[in-house]
Amino acid sequence: MSVLIAFCTCPDADSARRLAGTLVEERLAACVNLLPGMTSVYRWRDAVETTDEVQLIIKTTAARLPALAARLAELHPYELPELLAVQAAAGLPAYLAWVTAETSEPREEP
Repeated sequence: MSVLIAFCTCPDADSARRLAGTLVEERLAACVNLLPGMTSVYRWRDAVETTDEVQLIIKTTAARLPALAARLAELHPYELPELLAVQAAAGLPAYLAWVTAETSEPREEP
């Protein structure tokens, strides 16, 4: 079971909610936390920028990360969205199993 915690920033609460809802609805994430009130300082196109953002903390699996990344690139309002993922070193076994089950691709009915 390879559970990942992925991080992505959004420009506002509305885009963060839409993106989180889509990722969970499409089983690309089991859960997404939205942390408002974050300020990011970064260099973009040779200028230092300061932007208020909403941080998404996305629980997914290594198997679903490529599809999550592709969908994020399609839906995200930024030209270059942030997506960083780290492996969960440990966790409550039942929670890790839940993340895996909730991100499993739906089975087709025969």
